[in-house]
Amino acid sequence: MAAAAVTGVQIQQSRRLPDFLNSVNLKYVKLGYHYLISNLLTLCLIPVMAVILIEASQMNPNDILHLWQHLKYNLVSIIICSTVLVFGSTVYIMTRPRPVYLVDYSCYKPNDELKAPCERFMQHSRLTGDFDESSLEFQRKILERSGLGDETYVPEAMHHLPPQPSMQAAREEAEQVMFGALDKLFGNTNVKPKDIGVLVVNCSLFNPTPSLSAMIVNKYKLRGNIRSYNLGGMGCSAGVIAVDLAKDMLQVHRNTYAVVVSTENITQNWYFGNKKSMLIPNCLFRVGSAAVLLSNKSVDRRRAKYKLVHVVRTHRGADDKAFRCVYQEQDDAGKTGVSLSKDLMAIAGGALKINITTLGPLVLPISEQLLFFSTLIIKKIFNKHVKPYIPDFKLAFDHFCIHAGGRAVIDELEKNLQLTQVHVEASRMTLHRFGNTSSSSIWYELAYTEAKGRMRKGNKVWQIAFGSGFKCNSAVWQALRNVKPSPNGPWEDCIDRYPVKVVS
Repeated sequence: MAAAAVTGVQIQQSRRLPDFLNSVNLKYVKLGYHYLISNLLTLCLIPVMAVILIEASQMNPNDILHLWQHLKYNLVSIIICSTVLVFGSTVYIMTRPRPVYLVDYSCYKPNDELKAPCERFMQHSRLTGDFDESSLEFQRKILERSGLGDETYVPEAMHHLPPQPSMQAAREEAEQVMFGALDKLFGNTNVKPKDIGVLVVNCSLFNPTPSLSAMIVNKYKLRGNIRSYNLGGMGCSAGVIAVDLAKDMLQVHRNTYAVVVSTENITQNWYFGNKKSMLIPNCLFRVGSAAVLLSNKSVDRRRAKYKLVHVVRTHRGADDKAFRCVYQEQDDAGKTGVSLSKDLMAIAGGALKINITTLGPLVLPISEQLLFFSTLIIKKIFNKHVKPYIPDFKLAFDHFCIHAGGRAVIDELEKNLQLTQVHVEASRMTLHRFGNTSSSSIWYELAYTEAKGRMRKGNKVWQIAFGSGFKCNSAVWQALRNVKPSPNGPWEDCIDRYPVKVVS
């Protein structure tokens, strides 16, 4: 829920991310190059194989006959060459990561009766009797500046007067969003639930017993030896963590499917107190869920939408301020909510800076890397007042899916990374249409890009999200074809109305 604080309203905190030009830590640059060097064997084998193929293509039949006559009388050379060839091929095959393909994904779209226009939201908040006038005015200001439209959704329990945040209602919300997304996913891909070998579910604030992953296993009668995982308490960036875990599992288990389900549960996590730093999630968080089908089967490449290229995760939990900047606790009246620190924006900026510094060497063109690295060395050795060169990430990525946590973080990322309005359009419109759906928001954004017909073969997508802990995580995907939106997508009935102008 870390990104909940990123709105235009100040709560004794800066509304701006730190200027990335001021400082870049060299150790995170080295970490990025470490990732690059870890694939050095593959990088070295590629030119060697290219040279061999070029030389072989230039040989005529007489050259081949002469080589054969030379080798058949030299058994030692044949044995050595064969051993080297077999050993090299074996090492390459064993160390080469298996490609992970995104076959398809789906986003849950609630029924219209769950819509919560801003005016109705405020009326309902007043009628509950839980909020004083100061809190009501505070919520009204947040809604006005949040970037949310009038078509976002809240769970059924919050539409009752008084609200009914029971365990049963929370289970029903979880079932609706998860099963709704999974039904569409299985329908669109024609994959049978019994074929799923790995299941990863992430939901930060609702962790019942049996777990959410067990609820899915029970509903779809998944096989008994499925590897299932349930991630809790990891915030809005847990969707990327879940993808990373599924990727690691697909490196171990051959020829299988992995399903990732990302969601958040609002029913039992609505705050009914008057502490302003704990009221923001009520105004921003809305119902949503996404289900993603991943595969390591080579046959699935032909129908898959994307290939997973990189996942980079940054965790600042060792720092006490970062650890406590998004903290679930009780207020003085004993009411539970998520408290947001005044240092949240600065901590988010620091985590983002580390993440993109690590990611840079993996994705940026050589020209950008040289400019960045040379200015960094000059700053370290000669002049500490020289600002580091911030690379142009538009040269590395065609599309950006910035977690729709709030309008201010999108604004600041647009400014610091020198992005255009088009680059952040998917994030802004997702926030406007669906609100902050936590870890699933990056999938609504990707669906927006597809619905607009902008995803072309070879395009690279950068998904980036923030989460409590404090974490900043990135996933990079490459389109394997000109991607069209899947049937029954979340934008199917409204894409022609977007983009809309968001009132400042």
